[in-house]
Amino acid sequence: MLLKWLKNPALLTGLTLSALITVHPALADQAKKTSEVLIAELAEDESVEDVENSEPRKSAQVKPAGKASKDSAQKEESPTTDQPDSATVESKKTQKVAPNIDLKEVAPVAESPDQDETQAETSEPEKATNFSLLGSEVRPGTSTRLAWSPNIQIAGLSQPTPVLVVNGVNQGPTLCLTGAVHGDELNGIEIVRRTMYDLNPEKVSGRVVGIPIVNLPGFQQGSRYLPDRRDLNRHFPGSPNGSLADRIAHSLFENVIRKCDMLVDIHTGSQKRTNLPQLRADMNNPDVAALTRGFDRMAVVHSSGSPGMLRTAAVEAGIRTVTMEAGESHRIQEQQIDAGVNSLTSLMEKEGMISRMFVWGDPEPVYYDSNWIRVDHGGILFSEVDLGARVSEGEVLGYVADPITNAQHPIRASSKGRIIGMAVDQVVMAGFAAYHVGTEAEVPGE
Repeated sequence: MLLKWLKNPALLTGLTLSALITVHPALADQAKKTSEVLIAELAEDESVEDVENSEPRKSAQVKPAGKASKDSAQKEESPTTDQPDSATVESKKTQKVAPNIDLKEVAPVAESPDQDETQAETSEPEKATNFSLLGSEVRPGTSTRLAWSPNIQIAGLSQPTPVLVVNGVNQGPTLCLTGAVHGDELNGIEIVRRTMYDLNPEKVSGRVVGIPIVNLPGFQQGSRYLPDRRDLNRHFPGSPNGSLADRIAHSLFENVIRKCDMLVDIHTGSQKRTNLPQLRADMNNPDVAALTRGFDRMAVVHSSGSPGMLRTAAVEAGIRTVTMEAGESHRIQEQQIDAGVNSLTSLMEKEGMISRMFVWGDPEPVYYDSNWIRVDHGGILFSEVDLGARVSEGEVLGYVADPITNAQHPIRASSKGRIIGMAVDQVVMAGFAAYHVGTEAEVPGE
């Protein structure tokens, strides 16, 4: 059963944390002020073709965000009064009270240090209210499991997707975490699970909603895609009358995502590629840029996003959203998981949702430009650099060996930068994108 997998405490062992990187706050502000910085768009999920088809452009127009744009987006997407959507119908139903489930009894974790009680409180925090989600009322100071179903399966064989909810005792923002939008990306599942089970609702301000496995059919089949072979992360915000992917995307977006103030959509590299733990964010949007500063030890790669992505649709709806990339698909990687959990903890601390002893790492720059280096010959790829390495122009990154002729062809860096993504050693053909090199922005006056 899925819930037994989520409750397995054995996955909590062996945590290690390598030296990772964080966001440099100054560059986010400077990118908005300077009109001469060239910014290249970067697509999600290691879509190399999207990267290369993107044209560099001047500093982008600032997209509206916040409550005003969120309200307008909801107004534009809402159906006519003659045909209310599923979310509207659901809100009119009688709400049931969700059971209070102590998540710590299922997956015990180390208690966090209590807040320094000697610290003077300037004012009494505002108490939280019931949180309405998926036809249930989650009371303040409780945590629970709900179920989301897009109603697209055979009725007698349908299996709902678990949704973990923590409603804190005090008022605060609503943070949503989504994992496995691509069913073969396992690191995100563990990042969401560990983050959610570590929370004590009696010490939380605001709400946290976690969906460890969005693409449940894909996860069960070990596949990136849905049963109709579509990529779910190209169909948001979806449609109630469209394809299977459109209907799933619409159901998730209307019933869960629109309840959020902030969203972190967690992914990994695809097609035997791995990513340095990083955020993909539209740094031209001031609210999104400010959100990235809450993530400790995470590089930031500027990306305005492509149509149909969950992040793109959420930002257009006025929800502050970033994509987190960590590691590679089909694997559970402790260092990447630990980095993801650490950064989400720092985000909640920065947003005032939790209060913990937290030591921030040294800031790292934002990568406003990047390029993929392709191999020119077929053969077996052997890398000589590690993920996260800083490289110089002309430096040998690896080589491709022909297993028959023994010819060896070096692969060299085309520019100075950092390896933020790379292919694992494998058989490659000419034109294969092997190394993703991020370049720091050269901002005048800094």
